[in-house]
Amino acid sequence: MEQNKIGPALRKARLERKLTLRHVAAAAGISPSLLSQVETGKSQPSVSTLYALVSHVGISLDELLGIDTGQGDRSTPAPPITTATSDVVQSAADNPVLEMANGVRWEKLAGSGRSDVDALLVTYEPGAASAVERKLMRHSGTEFAYLVSGELTLLLDFDRHVVKAGDSLCFDSTRPHMYVNQGDEPARGVWFVSGRHDLDHTREWVTSLLGDQVDSPLSSPSNAVEALALLSAARSDSTAESHTDAADALSADD
Repeated sequence: MEQNKIGPALRKARLERKLTLRHVAAAAGISPSLLSQVETGKSQPSVSTLYALVSHVGISLDELLGIDTGQGDRSTPAPPITTATSDVVQSAADNPVLEMANGVRWEKLAGSGRSDVDALLVTYEPGAASAVERKLMRHSGTEFAYLVSGELTLLLDFDRHVVKAGDSLCFDSTRPHMYVNQGDEPARGVWFVSGRHDLDHTREWVTSLLGDQVDSPLSSPSNAVEALALLSAARSDSTAESHTDAADALSADD
């Protein structure tokens, strides 16, 4: 999928689920204006923001990248294989790519739609981090990785780990974590995130029994900096709310 289609895919999924711009933004911990910029392709999300958005909206990386998950109409036989690329081998040139904020690149590897595992070739440019705002992220699943080249710093809970080329890692992704490339060369490795959709399935089950949840307010700030940021956001959001909601309604009619 082309990079500029990621935002529209997120927007389409949000509107299909009848979620408001402000509701999703609050759940992801970002401002409505930033989410609007992501959806229109004017801004790229960080890794942590992307995980928060796809988890809350309930869209898989395969759907986000426009990959056929094999759940469609199976009555029509598959066309014959005429090239080296098949359902077994995925050409490097065919890897769907996500270019995210701050120099992070994801390439989706083979195996799409066949399990609950996201297989990724990940690159962190020097200075890049999984969260632009330098906040640790959490998401469902178990994270496995093997670093092919470069060096990466992993902050996990209250510990700091230096991951070098040839090293591998594994941890429960619900533990707060963040990746930072503090080196002078790109850090590149293969990531497998399994079970990322487990909490999404639970959410769908609860929704089926209780219905959609009422929009919840932003979480309470944990320090003075966050409190000031929330106050600032509240001032700007109060003046921009009518504009974002109007734009949201107009786009929904398209």
